[in-house]
Amino acid sequence: MPSQKNILIFSALSCLLNVAQADLDRGLTTHFKDWLNANGYGKYGFDRSELVGGSFGGKESDDDSVTHFPIVYFHGNSDVAVGTDGEFNGFTKSIEYFMSKGYKKSELYITTWGPANKDKASDQTHSQEYLEYLRAFTEAVLAYTGSSKINAMGHSMGVTLARRIIKGGKVNAASNPFNLGVSLANKVDTFIGIAGGNYGLTACYVAPIIQTCNSLNGFYPGYAIGPFGLSSYLQELNDDSIQEGSYTFGLMSSYDDLIGAGDIVWGRYTSKWPTMTDSKVYDSSEYTHMKLKELTVETQYQLITNHKFGHANDSNESLFLQ
Repeated sequence: MPSQKNILIFSALSCLLNVAQADLDRGLTTHFKDWLNANGYGKYGFDRSELVGGSFGGKESDDDSVTHFPIVYFHGNSDVAVGTDGEFNGFTKSIEYFMSKGYKKSELYITTWGPANKDKASDQTHSQEYLEYLRAFTEAVLAYTGSSKINAMGHSMGVTLARRIIKGGKVNAASNPFNLGVSLANKVDTFIGIAGGNYGLTACYVAPIIQTCNSLNGFYPGYAIGPFGLSSYLQELNDDSIQEGSYTFGLMSSYDDLIGAGDIVWGRYTSKWPTMTDSKVYDSSEYTHMKLKELTVETQYQLITNHKFGHANDSNESLFLQ
């Protein structure tokens, strides 16, 4: 039974976090939007101004210095960059946490890819449109900030999109193969992949006819242990030996309600991948697919700051963010 003191602390923290979310200055700054327009990126519409929380990032002026390696975030399927709709709030909690640790808006970047509509999640794939859009955004952040490196963080489908965007190169898993350009891996310090379907999704075992489960550029996990028949996109991605940054970490949950089966696909954790430095499995029911990105913000900060897992008390981490 929680004590009265703990209940009061929890209530106070919850109020503070609700205020922080309401006060978060969403969108791209005018300075960044002007730079994008002047440098050929205006056509992409990275601001996603038609959405509440469609983007985040940018300097306030030329004098706004960038002292940390900027973080580029990649949200999951049909999520919103810094949304306000329940669990579909993108990386809002992570951005708030990093700002509480001294990061500025000029050092935190995200744009919404896709329809931002959870009812259309089954239609989304690792398409040329999304890969080129997010690759351009990543290149824009590097050029705009002038930073020698960035950090990158993805959740769910954002993991498998981000890994290819960083690796670069030719994408053969498409009706018309295309090339994303040179690898950006040498420009990434730390990459964190949260609840990614790197070996497909259990829900796609028997449903390759669903678009997001297709065997070309979807999450089809194959038909037998190996895996045999893994989607062409995922097979190509996992066969590519380029590491996604100097340090690469995976976070996953045995209670992931979207991936299911304890995050296991054909006998292995699907949230792990071949070029990963280290990983952590959360074995507690509060760490659902969507909550995992919110309840691990302290760990995210440790990994980017110290390049290794610390010894944070997960229950305290959860308390701070509920």
